[in-house]
Amino acid sequence: MERFGQREELVLEFPCDFPIKVVGRTAEEFHVRVCEIVSRHDGSFEPSENVQSRESSAGKYQSLTVNLRATSKEQIDAVYQELKACELVLWAL
Repeated sequence: MERFGQREELVLEFPCDFPIKVVGRTAEEFHVRVCEIVSRHDGSFEPSENVQSRESSAGKYQSLTVNLRATSKEQIDAVYQELKACELVLWAL
């Protein structure tokens, strides 16, 4: 968040639930790969419980909201880095 030209750092208390929105082209492989990436960083991650999926109105794109059980800022950064490096991911927020 920026206020008067100064950037405020988001303060998180760990562990916490941390939602990440990931967008890619609609394909089963996209969903599977995103879940594999998050599972590598969160041993308690269960796709059936921690993923919400939506398709675009034309069905060309899919967004996944994955709920990561975050234990550190470094863990969150590692998940984002791996998601952004995945060729199936268009963007992650």
